[in-house]
Amino acid sequence: MQQSGGSEMEVTWEDQQNINRFSKLNNRFHELEDEIRIAKETNDNLEDASNELILTDEEVVRFQIGEVFAHVPKDEVESRIEDMKEVTTKNLEKLEEEKDSVLAQMAELKKILYGKFRDSINLEED
Repeated sequence: MQQSGGSEMEVTWEDQQNINRFSKLNNRFHELEDEIRIAKETNDNLEDASNELILTDEEVVRFQIGEVFAHVPKDEVESRIEDMKEVTTKNLEKLEEEKDSVLAQMAELKKILYGKFRDSINLEED
């Protein structure tokens, strides 16, 4: 890497470890964004299913278990959907917390790396 003055800037082992760590955190950040999007979609779908269940007059409804639809009492399906929503909501909260933690770690590494390399390193996404 070169500074704007044209002299070589030494990249130490620790610097390389910080760059690698930033890269791993950046990859995890993108994975988390995808997981959060999927969890939100799942939560929305469960909410829609719950609303549709409220509107139905039938006492026994078809409920998908794996790849099979089974006839299950409406009350049991309502209970299962609520349990599924609870699990998905908790998972979503956990993912959001992890995302915040990853962002904080990335910000700290950016400070360190930009402090040393200034314009010689680009950690921003285009």
